[in-house]
Amino acid sequence: MATSLKRAVTGDGKPATVQQLLTNPKIKSQIALALPQHLTPERLTRIVLTEIRRTPALAKCKPESLLAAVMQCAQLGLEPGGSLGHAWLMPFKNEVQFIIGYRGMIDLARRSGQVLSIEARGVYESDTFHVSFGLEPDLTHQPDWDPADRGKLAFVYAVARLKDGGFQFDVMSRAEVEKIRAQSPAGKSGPWVTHFEEMAKKTVIRRLFKYLPVSVEMARAVGLDEAAERGEQSDAIDADCVIESEEEATPEEKGDSAA
Repeated sequence: MATSLKRAVTGDGKPATVQQLLTNPKIKSQIALALPQHLTPERLTRIVLTEIRRTPALAKCKPESLLAAVMQCAQLGLEPGGSLGHAWLMPFKNEVQFIIGYRGMIDLARRSGQVLSIEARGVYESDTFHVSFGLEPDLTHQPDWDPADRGKLAFVYAVARLKDGGFQFDVMSRAEVEKIRAQSPAGKSGPWVTHFEEMAKKTVIRRLFKYLPVSVEMARAVGLDEAAERGEQSDAIDADCVIESEEEATPEEKGDSAA
């Protein structure tokens, strides 16, 4: 079955509540199939419900968009919310946008097995910063350790050390990051406002991914994140799910439940 979840309803035809969606056995089974071993459906459900309590506007979004975002969390094995900074669920015009954080990108890169370490840093106006490309690329960053006088964020960069001993890095100016932010429907709210530097780091890591030996998870993460920046919501549901009320369950189903 490769159809998408276009509608999730109760047996009487009314829209399902968020609680019903996330605790429905059919949907939980789909989430379980997508999840890696380190994350259980119960934990992901608890985290999502906590995020909805923190951001009530999520509950007012289309249920199918919320469910698609949750499935994207499951498929990538990333926990939404600010505690880990792996990803965020953001409401935007009745749609839930799944936004990956820079720590989520780093976690995915490490899971690939080809990247020993990856880090991203911000460069401020008073820092000493030198970059050269060509046959012998080089990057040097000496921060100004006086936080009161560092000035504004000017650049962000990401460096990856590979299993074969090599390394890759990429650099973006603030102007480049701001251009990408301006293209995002969520650019004026959420983590772009509250965690700008982290979003800038995520953006340069995402660009660096294109030069790294990638896993399926990494490639999917880049695709999902770029789609979110364009305001597109990827459909991550494999099958139509109908949440049946007890009144409309078949006699056989009632018998199974009683057993």
